[in-house]
Amino acid sequence: MPKDTILVVDDSPTEQRLVAAALSLQGYRVITAADGEEAIEKAAKELPRLIVLDVVMPKKNGFQVCRQLKTTAATQNIKVLLLTSKSQDSDKFWGMKQGADAYMTKPFTDGDLVANITKLI
Repeated sequence: MPKDTILVVDDSPTEQRLVAAALSLQGYRVITAADGEEAIEKAAKELPRLIVLDVVMPKKNGFQVCRQLKTTAATQNIKVLLLTSKSQDSDKFWGMKQGADAYMTKPFTDGDLVANITKLI
């Protein structure tokens, strides 16, 4: 039986597969989305335990998605881990201000990703 469900959101199929593979190996049920609008739809439908969310994406960026999820009653308790190439202190500050529960930068190691997720759920 799988552990919790995690939604992986990234517009890069390669990054999406890397994150999904690392989490699947840990026993998580992984679902994916390729842009911000799809992320919001799947989060509302599936109610995952956690979302690994890229920032730079088409339609809605990760900051917008995070803010919308955290201000919507049905999804406000879903943990959000921003995983992005945006590494400035101001980016991290802004991401956390949007309601993110954790912030990681790319490139990442599977071990760091899993450790951060374990802390959150």
